Amino acid sequence: MDYRRVSGGRKYVARLAHGRDWRGQIEAFADAEDIDAAFFVGLGAVQDATLSFYDQDAQTYQSVAFEEPFEVTAAVGNISHPEDGGGSPSSDGTAAEERERFAHTHVTLTRPDGSAIGGHLEAATTFAGELYVREFETPLERAHDETTDLDLWPL
Repeated sequence: MDYRRVSGGRKYVARLAHGRDWRGQIEAFADAEDIDAAFFVGLGAVQDATLSFYDQDAQTYQSVAFEEPFEVTAAVGNISHPEDGGGSPSSDGTAAEERERFAHTHVTLTRPDGSAIGGHLEAATTFAGELYVREFETPLERAHDETTDLDLWPL
């Protein structure tokens, strides 16, 4: 394991806007507040979702779109700068090199019958959402990792 000590910065609570993209709102907030690195947790509900799963053998993301409402029982992630030319597209389709910040978001979503799905959140239309965001004072920029073919923090 590689690690680096980081100092805590500003703390925020936020309510996501109804009808707007969940991840896109986090990225826009980070841009507006000039947050270079942060950790966040959240909960709420979405009207639909596109999730992806990283196929470790093929080293590609497989996406699945769900056109149904879900409870967001857990949303966790981090905010950092995407590597130039790398990273997954934003939920609005903006390429990594065209964005200021990337909200790497994983979710667990539940259906009315209690069954759950989860994965990497690509996009979701917010019904309601609340977040706690903790900024790091140390900026973090993703870099390509040859072993995994992912853009990870170079610690």
